[in-house]
Amino acid sequence: MSKPISDYALIGDTHSCALIARDGSIDWLCWPRHDSPALFVKLLDDVRGGACTVAFDGPAGSARRYLPDTNILETTFTTETGRARLVDLMPVNPPSPEPDEGPDGESESRLIRLLTCEQGRVSGVFRVRPTFDYARRPCTPLVEGGSVLFEAGDWRVRVNAQACPTLAGDAAEIRFDLAEGETAYLVLTHGEDQDEACIEDFAGARRRLETTADYWRRWSARSTYRGAYRDAVMRSALCLKLLTYSPSGGIVAAATAGLPEAVPGNRNYDYRFTWMRDASFTVTAFVMLGYVREASEFLRFLRERDGTFGRETRLMYGIAGDMPPEEELSHLAGWNGVGPVVIGNLAEHQDQHDIYGELLRALCIFLEAVDYDPPEKVNDRLPEVLDNLTARAIRHRHDADHGIWELRTGPRQQVHTKAMIWVALRDAARIARNIAGVPEAKIAEWELVAAEIRSEYLEKGWSAEKQAYVGAYDSHHLDAAVLRVALFGALDPREPRMRATLAAIEHELGVGDLIYRYRMEDGLEGDEGTFTACAFWRVGCLALDGRTGEAKAAFERLISRCNDVGLLAEEIDPASGAQRGNTPQGFSHMALINAALRLEDSIARFGADERPESAARSAAE
Repeated sequence: MSKPISDYALIGDTHSCALIARDGSIDWLCWPRHDSPALFVKLLDDVRGGACTVAFDGPAGSARRYLPDTNILETTFTTETGRARLVDLMPVNPPSPEPDEGPDGESESRLIRLLTCEQGRVSGVFRVRPTFDYARRPCTPLVEGGSVLFEAGDWRVRVNAQACPTLAGDAAEIRFDLAEGETAYLVLTHGEDQDEACIEDFAGARRRLETTADYWRRWSARSTYRGAYRDAVMRSALCLKLLTYSPSGGIVAAATAGLPEAVPGNRNYDYRFTWMRDASFTVTAFVMLGYVREASEFLRFLRERDGTFGRETRLMYGIAGDMPPEEELSHLAGWNGVGPVVIGNLAEHQDQHDIYGELLRALCIFLEAVDYDPPEKVNDRLPEVLDNLTARAIRHRHDADHGIWELRTGPRQQVHTKAMIWVALRDAARIARNIAGVPEAKIAEWELVAAEIRSEYLEKGWSAEKQAYVGAYDSHHLDAAVLRVALFGALDPREPRMRATLAAIEHELGVGDLIYRYRMEDGLEGDEGTFTACAFWRVGCLALDGRTGEAKAAFERLISRCNDVGLLAEEIDPASGAQRGNTPQGFSHMALINAALRLEDSIARFGADERPESAARSAAE
């Protein structure tokens, strides 16, 4: 039986990430990058998948938290004889001075576990069992001096600890027996410590902890957010930072692959790549929190990956190379037996024309944040970039596409896509009026076409039958993506038709505060959960309509659905409340951040509407 998806916390070093369960087991780790083949894959197969576990003698319970303003995990274990504190981190060393671009921290490709007995006496064992290449590569462990080296072809992981590891079959084991105040440590190193000195004692490991804690606290201190929801907002920001790949500036959509959106079902995809939509939305969240450098780094990534200056910008990219082909890992059972586990992602071949709007909105917000004085790689040939992106948006304005949800039932005339093309042209004009090099006639053309597109989707997207804007022209299906375009200004949340649309979506797609993306045939098996980001989009629409009391109450109930360390997966099962899909999901956390900012801005504009929710809803209707 697999652990609940909400059991997992995330640590990382802005190169790769590890997922750690409540019981201290590291069940997912890809090295040296987010998209590298996993070497701990117990998350997706309890039997075949390796892990790094800790087992206490006489366990009685555990509790955990992140050290404040960091991505360092602290788990406190109680046993029949004592209490111990386990600290897990992946070291990040801040460079001095910080470069203008590129990584703001140096990774060691290490994972460190520091164990301290705080009361009584505790004993047990660490067990390390890598299963390289998603458990497809045989592994040979070898004792070398005071450590164990696991090898599988060119892949190597070294294990060293306070005591010499011993071999138990295909695993390394390290026993510990600690009295109060005594310590133990375990270090996993990708490769063979060729570039960095080996950590040989607890003091060396402790120094990495202090340096890494300093890095994260300095990063957190740069936030400009001072609102009421600091814990949730900063945990989301720290999560998004972990999902960056600092050498390139790319941003992955989630830390995992293969976790199911439907149980049972076949919706088990790989999210360890850079989607233009998700990354652009992350850029917006970073900028609004004062993290302009992170936004600039993604734009650097895009400029370096797309040498066409917008002529051939793609839907998605690998974080440091080409996209791998999509394939099924049929030898893995899948989380809770829900397969097939999929790596790679065929969505890279789809047409999704909303991306021009997302990219240009992110670029517009970034440029305004830096007073239109961006770094050279962003500023280089900017008028040409605008011209290329707008030309593509206009060229595809009448085309059907697969849309934001990547439906596998074929292209449609998506209302969300049409509205985002309007956003692309409007924001391109906004940028062009603040830089040199774009003729006024060109700007006027963009604005004219934008007006035509808006008139079209306002007419063809409205369903008299549903009394709502629907997901596609000539459709009767509702789509929560319509809420999103209201947040971009493509629909007015205070206009009667948009209010009616929100009410219809709440009725047909809503389960309390939770919202399904849609309820129609999509070419896939199983019933997915509600989409977490959609629930935050509803909060945003309520806030923009001045219904701040409803929005505040819904937002606070939603953030209470985060797991015990503040993380969210892609979806939530409305019946059980269980999290579903890949985790933690960037889209969920950026939606949380933007909802918090929009809510607090709306309270400042409209005041705190403290009426009961039913009365507020009646007044709005």
